[in-house]
Amino acid sequence: MNEKEAILEVKSLHKFFPVPKKPFEEKKYVKAVNDVSFALYKNETLGIVGESGCGKSTMGRCLTNLIPVTAGTICYEDRDITKMNRREKKAHTREIQMIFQDPYSSLNPRMTVGKIIEEPLVIHKIGGSSENRMQMVLDMMDKVGLRRDMYYRYPHEFSGGQRQRIGLASALILKPKIIICDEPVSALDVSIQSQVLNLLNSIKQNMDMTYVFISHNMSVVRYICDRVAVMYLGRIVELADTDELYRNPLHPYTKALLSAVPEANPHIRKERILLKGEIPSPMNPPEGCVFHNRCLEMREDCSTECPKLYEVKPGHFVSCLCFYK
Repeated sequence: MNEKEAILEVKSLHKFFPVPKKPFEEKKYVKAVNDVSFALYKNETLGIVGESGCGKSTMGRCLTNLIPVTAGTICYEDRDITKMNRREKKAHTREIQMIFQDPYSSLNPRMTVGKIIEEPLVIHKIGGSSENRMQMVLDMMDKVGLRRDMYYRYPHEFSGGQRQRIGLASALILKPKIIICDEPVSALDVSIQSQVLNLLNSIKQNMDMTYVFISHNMSVVRYICDRVAVMYLGRIVELADTDELYRNPLHPYTKALLSAVPEANPHIRKERILLKGEIPSPMNPPEGCVFHNRCLEMREDCSTECPKLYEVKPGHFVSCLCFYK
């Protein structure tokens, strides 16, 4: 893409969850997403990576309006979705859909596959007659690689990969412009992972789709994503094109993540970066840089000053004091 068109812009996004407290105790919050900003460009796949608990799944739910934000704006085609009323939110769900890590938990076990995929059409009153909706469902099953004779089967009769295809069909039936993929292949066998990833790539090309791909698997992210944002403790610490990030990681946390990715060639030996200390609690993140207590390149001012995302080179952003001080 020479000219990038932003389809979604996130600015200073915060999502805090209140923690139950005892009488006379100060109110506390889990700071799941803490001051996150980025742009999502049309027809791209943006990867969000990081350790479990870094806030990537929470951010995905904020983007789909499944949970309200604490502060910040999410602008979709010049509309702030955080300020939409109930009717506007319903229309918005047609534009941005989500597929989940565990496909079985997102499928109604009492409904046939055909009815599960048809349900969004019924809710949004699309398709007119039941015969027309059935034909739309069958056409979508063809696109995601499900046989038509599976229409009357129930979710428990399918494998994990097939269930993920059902979830994908249910999301695509409304013809959205953006799909949030929350670890869609992490629960699948490696051979099935490749099938689902290739299916996502094919749909992206044929339907002009835009993805936000949330994962902790750096190898999968490298295969499918155009850009990658690395999250740590609720913040984005590095953002760059995929090839640039893997070739030239700048943030110490990104370097540590990439050092843990196994090499396919057994003759290649690379240095493993072992981080010290434990991940801080999101209820009480460190002052200054959130990574400073585990960083091998820590400086004196890292514990007092919180770095912002800084553009080191065109398209490559990093949140580290070493690069702009």
